[in-house]
Amino acid sequence: MNDKPSGLTLNRTTVLLLVLALAVIWFVPLGWRHLLPSDEGRYAEMAREMFVTNDWITPRYNDYKYFEKPPLQTWANALSFAWFGIGEWQARLYTALTGFVGVLLVGYTGARVFNAATGIFAAVVLASAPYWYLMGHFNTLDMGLSFWMEVTLCALLLAQRPGLAAREQRLWMWLVWASMALAVLSKGLVGLILPGAVLVLYTVIARDWALWKRLYLVSGLIVFFAVVTPWFLLVQDRNPEFFNFFFIVQQFRRYLTPEQNRPGPFWYFLPVMLVGFLPWLSVAFQSARHALRMPRQANGFAPVTLLFVWTAFIFLFFSASHSKLLSYTLPIAPAIALVIGMYLPLVTRERFHRHLTGYALFLVAGGFGAVFLGHLGDKRNPNALYLEFRTWVYAALAVGFVFTLIAIWINRRTRHAANVSANGSPTGIAGAAAAFGIGWVLLATIAGTGHDAFGRLSSGAPLAPDVKAALAKLPADTPFYSVGVLDHTVPFYIDHTMIMVEHPDELAFGVSVEPQKWVPTIPQWVERWKSDRYAMALMSPDRYKEFSDQHLPMTVVARDSRRVIVEKPLAAGTDAGAPGAAQAQPAPAPAAASQPQQ
Repeated sequence: MNDKPSGLTLNRTTVLLLVLALAVIWFVPLGWRHLLPSDEGRYAEMAREMFVTNDWITPRYNDYKYFEKPPLQTWANALSFAWFGIGEWQARLYTALTGFVGVLLVGYTGARVFNAATGIFAAVVLASAPYWYLMGHFNTLDMGLSFWMEVTLCALLLAQRPGLAAREQRLWMWLVWASMALAVLSKGLVGLILPGAVLVLYTVIARDWALWKRLYLVSGLIVFFAVVTPWFLLVQDRNPEFFNFFFIVQQFRRYLTPEQNRPGPFWYFLPVMLVGFLPWLSVAFQSARHALRMPRQANGFAPVTLLFVWTAFIFLFFSASHSKLLSYTLPIAPAIALVIGMYLPLVTRERFHRHLTGYALFLVAGGFGAVFLGHLGDKRNPNALYLEFRTWVYAALAVGFVFTLIAIWINRRTRHAANVSANGSPTGIAGAAAAFGIGWVLLATIAGTGHDAFGRLSSGAPLAPDVKAALAKLPADTPFYSVGVLDHTVPFYIDHTMIMVEHPDELAFGVSVEPQKWVPTIPQWVERWKSDRYAMALMSPDRYKEFSDQHLPMTVVARDSRRVIVEKPLAAGTDAGAPGAAQAQPAPAPAAASQPQQ
């Protein structure tokens, strides 16, 4: 089933250098941006609380029980904090690692299952796809889930190669089962349901019933449950309310009902995929047509059919869901990269020249379109932020354009060189494709870094030094209220959890099982604030104005256009650092997760 590729201009040394260059571009910028709400701040704070409290079983967010997702990424991020300290790049390290290793894995799988050319091109496609690259640089759960699902897919493809020794096939299949368990621990039952449904559909469509004899079902299930069961048993034992909320509310009602308020039309993910694979759209249709002509393997297994079923089912599954987010269809990206990677080695230099020229013109047009960014802005995101971001967009487009020109030059140079290399292998367009891919990786890196013009304000990080300085002068158990709003980033930056007031937001479950840890109404909070000897609070500017008009005693510690942080003015003669000073508060407040438990 190996079509003769038009060849590679990349030897092993060059490939290694490209991998090293990609690693530098991939990992160095991790700390160049502030954490964004809500996912990045939420999962960073959950890991911080896990690390400082040393409770690795019960996930908490803002000191409330938080069972919406399993803990694998929280564990990984907490370990990152333990090894490298608490910070922004450490919070993104696990996500970046899974994205980067995913590129290497798709390259390895393409080379082993199809041919070396497919492996290299598939890796280039996945690395340079904005969808995969950008999601690999945000602290969200979907990249970790997508990676473990990619391991499931790739390990299955590798296990079903004809002529494989029984021991090697068994090890690859055990990896399939283990990776499904890790996918479940990443985000829930989708890690099992989606691959399982794809497998059933594949066997029906391909009529490959013999595959089930090679799945090692008994030993595989033992591996699966050995990995996935311990945490579920431990967390249920410590939290009897876990089972109903996690499985019924979060796993089924989230998909079947619109209560999560994440609606979208059925075609919601179509533009996501078009933008996500923008550098390779001009060859997408031909890639699919070519792949559909690929024959089965000698053992009857049809890897291309599996790739198409994987892509179509997962895409349709999330399209039908009542809850939609941009990142949900990310698990299909590696399969798409393999399909495109199979076709690219067969592309002629002339056709690739047209591809590159079209994208050069597209980037120029993008530069003209970016002019309109300078005319945007509102109260939440002033025009100055768009002007700052536009400069980064211009730089990103310029770098992408330069590397596209380099790719055109390499492609032309190859055209006039000999069609066969010294060792007898054809030359091909690999060098030009690699240059083009690097251009898009840099484009995404620069534009993503420039987005911090908005992220800096969203994160609230500039307020943290003043807030931490104020907290340092107060007793450790000083209550810190979050009045009518849940800020997803400030708790991480100030190393302190907050007590929810009036609006529990997504902490409603945690509030319901630990009601003593919140204040249900604003009037109750006002009375509590007045009686507190020491206290701090976060609120919106509008809420601050309302309280100021009521002459509520407050001193502003820090503020920006989205939030105001205040403290209770100390009574005359009160020493904030006096031993036992905070014990006179009328009601207990949850202790801030700021120190490790001994």
